[in-house]
Amino acid sequence: MLITVAICTWNRSSLLREALGSLARSQLPADLAWEVLVVDNGSSDDTKGVVAELRDALPIRCVLEPAPGLSHARNRCVDEANGSYILWTDDDVIVDRGWLREYARAFRELPNAAVFGGPVRARFEGSLPAWLAAAWPQVESAYGIRDLGSVVKRLASDQLPFGSNYAVRRSEQRRHRYDPRLGRNRHALLGGEETAVLSAIVRDGVEAWWLPQASVDHWIPRDRQTVGYLERYYRGQGRVRALREAASNLRKPAAFGRPLWLWRQALEAEAAYRLNRTLRRPEQWAASLVKASIAWGLLAGWNGSDPA
Repeated sequence: MLITVAICTWNRSSLLREALGSLARSQLPADLAWEVLVVDNGSSDDTKGVVAELRDALPIRCVLEPAPGLSHARNRCVDEANGSYILWTDDDVIVDRGWLREYARAFRELPNAAVFGGPVRARFEGSLPAWLAAAWPQVESAYGIRDLGSVVKRLASDQLPFGSNYAVRRSEQRRHRYDPRLGRNRHALLGGEETAVLSAIVRDGVEAWWLPQASVDHWIPRDRQTVGYLERYYRGQGRVRALREAASNLRKPAAFGRPLWLWRQALEAEAAYRLNRTLRRPEQWAASLVKASIAWGLLAGWNGSDPA
């Protein structure tokens, strides 16, 4: 069995070096065959040089995907992967030493499963701001953090892994490609591309499993430890929702191409957020921030008029 570890990257060579270094320190089964596939999404930094540095330590190769956007890069991975399973992680992740070993064991022991995932923990740059520490339980998903417990278990359709730590059997992955309208791009913090794929695969009736010992640490830089980042992230989530929800409301009363109820929802949510931000503690106003930001993103992306 051959496993492909897939990493998509764009202009983060220093973080990529750390990610690949953690892979090079992995504890591997003696009989494991694997490859590391780096998809360069048009980087202008030293990405090629970093990959070259690791060629003696890893079974690594790099391919270029010039079309910008994470979904395009993921689809290039799908096309290029040689492994029977594609194990996805990110260029800003440090994998545990036993990470690859745990996935390899699960692939052998769970032949009816096509989707697997493990914990994503936070690795902060500097000290976490006090307001964010207080609000963390409500916003950790905005940082890709995922923990579904300490027991190996089959996952329900609403308990899917997150994008920096999951695996898909190649046969199912090639039947379910990533939507280029989703996923992060050069202009906006969109997402949801992996959730859409994993949900579709699980709807086909195959099993998904949680692997609590297959952990990674996700880098959270200071410039993401801000209110502004959270607002941009959740607006992106609203735009993703707009792609799914707009078609069912096209004939309802509208203003500037958007339904009136959506304008009312966004304005009311923004007013509530501003009031709560003034009067309440972070753990209380964080939910208002999420609601207002999603509402504005949904409004902006309605009818596909704001794809960025």
